[in-house]
Amino acid sequence: MAAAPQHGDKVWVRMDAEAMSGRSRQHRAGRLVVTAAAGLLIALASPRPGVAASDAERSALGAMLFSDPDLSAGRNQSCATCHDPAHGFADPRKDAASGAISLGSDGHARGVRNAPTVSYAASAPRFHRDEQGRYVGGQFLDGRADTLEAQAGGPLLNPVEMAMPSKASVVARLKEKPAYVEAFGRLFGPDVLASDARAFAALTEALAAYERSAEVSPFDSRYDRSLRGEYKMTDQEELGRVLFFSTQFTNCHLCHQIEPQGGGRETFSNYQFHNIGVPANPDLRAPTDHGLRAGRHLKDRRQDGRFKVPTLRNVAVTGPYMHNGVFKDLRTVILFYNSYVTKSDARRIDPETGRPFAPPEVGSTISRKELLDAPALDDKRIDALVAFLKTLTDARYEPLLAP
Repeated sequence: MAAAPQHGDKVWVRMDAEAMSGRSRQHRAGRLVVTAAAGLLIALASPRPGVAASDAERSALGAMLFSDPDLSAGRNQSCATCHDPAHGFADPRKDAASGAISLGSDGHARGVRNAPTVSYAASAPRFHRDEQGRYVGGQFLDGRADTLEAQAGGPLLNPVEMAMPSKASVVARLKEKPAYVEAFGRLFGPDVLASDARAFAALTEALAAYERSAEVSPFDSRYDRSLRGEYKMTDQEELGRVLFFSTQFTNCHLCHQIEPQGGGRETFSNYQFHNIGVPANPDLRAPTDHGLRAGRHLKDRRQDGRFKVPTLRNVAVTGPYMHNGVFKDLRTVILFYNSYVTKSDARRIDPETGRPFAPPEVGSTISRKELLDAPALDDKRIDALVAFLKTLTDARYEPLLAP
């Protein structure tokens, strides 16, 4: 197929007005620009220095797919619905169990886990076991997908998410739109849509290319700007930073640091799997979530209830927290960690319920070594950690931060 026409330093793809619904425009992300003329022109990001044009085009195609609700059974839900680019790539809706989980395309089906942010998901390594035999990496909270591509196709076919019945049904939706037919043929081969398996694989490659882009992982937070000398942290933020990376005063670094001294590409996760004793969320009315053990179909009971350590980037704007969304406030999360090491019963109170933190959903595999490797924190230090975590918010989301 012919290459898309060039206009300055942008790649332009033509899409008829009928091919992109109003719902798609509502879900558009990042630098997607829609203009009306004989048809709709969608301006896609130009290649960055050092990035091949084909990679940029695949990323741009992935951005379109990510925001297209016509790829769901009800033509009403896109990837961006539950991973909204305007809200830290998390789900801002509050219409299911107080926002802890997301509603599916059918309007009533719902999962049992809080939708994690897509931000920086590309930094997770392929699922594997390290030299110590620990499980590391992969995608989804339970690591059940080895790679970003494997993850990208999952929600499309999940009956409680986008609920498409088969790969063939997804490909049929792609074929409805001339812009997709042209783009897939040019980027993946002229006959790629002739095979449902190949076409679906190409779709996941495009989605993964978008999720690997600087649009999704910009590394431009106040923390990053401070490393570049472009921002000076407040005294409280700096205290939080020192505490966070300390090997003496907190245990944060044991799971949420992978770069020496927290360098500029720090994603604040070592991508290991831990059970930190999260209580069940009573709003979900869901069976026990066995995490890694169930997701990877493991016989090893030591993996029961373990979940992948999440990135902390954009954490201040992507609540609620934990795999089941049981905590609404970021400060509550730090108080929960502190409850393991404090000697005060009053410091073991969940401020969101007014009662002691509930018992763990899975109590037999808690990572006590990591959780107990820290002294108790007073309010000044807890508040400083919250202030530091807010500095991990990408620049585009800073207006979302609560005062």
